[in-house]
Amino acid sequence: MEKIGVLGAGAWGTALAAAAAAAGRDTVLWAREAEVVDAITKTHENTPFLPGVTLDPKLKATGELSDLADRDAILLVSPAQHLRTMVRDLKTYVPDGVPLVICSKGIEVATGKLLSQAVAEEAPGNPVAVLSGPTFAIEVARGLPCALTLATEDKTIGMKLVEALGRPTFRPYYNADIVGAQIGGAVKNVLAIATGISAGLGVGENARAAVITRGLAEIIRFGKLYGAREETLMGLSGLGDLILTCSSTQSRNMSLGKAIGEGQTLEEIMAGRRSVAEGAHTVEIVYKIAAEKKLDMPITTAVYRILKEGKDVRQVMDDLMARPFTSENN
Repeated sequence: MEKIGVLGAGAWGTALAAAAAAAGRDTVLWAREAEVVDAITKTHENTPFLPGVTLDPKLKATGELSDLADRDAILLVSPAQHLRTMVRDLKTYVPDGVPLVICSKGIEVATGKLLSQAVAEEAPGNPVAVLSGPTFAIEVARGLPCALTLATEDKTIGMKLVEALGRPTFRPYYNADIVGAQIGGAVKNVLAIATGISAGLGVGENARAAVITRGLAEIIRFGKLYGAREETLMGLSGLGDLILTCSSTQSRNMSLGKAIGEGQTLEEIMAGRRSVAEGAHTVEIVYKIAAEKKLDMPITTAVYRILKEGKDVRQVMDDLMARPFTSENN
């Protein structure tokens, strides 16, 4: 796997392309925006989405999906709700057998399906993998150390991907649990919004720790519904990602929650952003599924009521804290 394609040139896609290039791979980065292709080609910097990071001059940017036709593996970094459509378009050029590695985090709102299910439906002849873990794009792009989960059912393909992308400061760990690797990454975005709200309300660090810990219980509860392994949810793509995303406003989801806690509306926040906070979409489908399956997910429910029903933030938080006392292991 010497030739790597990256579909999507936001901050995370650009960081992954930089990591692949740093690992010595011939890397092509596809961008929808002509300004991004132009900036990377001329200045070796993705000024619209990842300013301040100098990219390897060998990294090629393109606006043509056909330029990904000869890749040995393709990293999918399109926003979760657009991933299915992008894979459908990509399959015009990419042959069967090429691994498609999902690097986006979320659940399809329209169908309730995991992203791996959506990709498999659009590209049934291509192996599907998931790359997920506690990573901020800017740190990966700058070559700072990180560890991630690389999940796929075929261990041979998984280890080839690990070897192709891995280096001392970018450490993928193979895992066969492709379902668990997605659940942690999707639901933690909702919980990051909750921790951001608590930060915006100024209720303290104790509250943040409580949201993280009780939020992990919700991740495990939801993951079991899909057959995820608890050890995966307690690993890099679950607990690891949850801790990072709930600990810094570098997280788009936590920063969104903080702004809401400080009194801004969702519409006001999103109007000023180019990047997507996936938790704002994911909360809708996670809440719906939890309600249908009668799963107790009070933090997710609180975020849903604030974001989707327009409920008063302080009232929702007061209601959450007034819930009846119960056993921690329930």
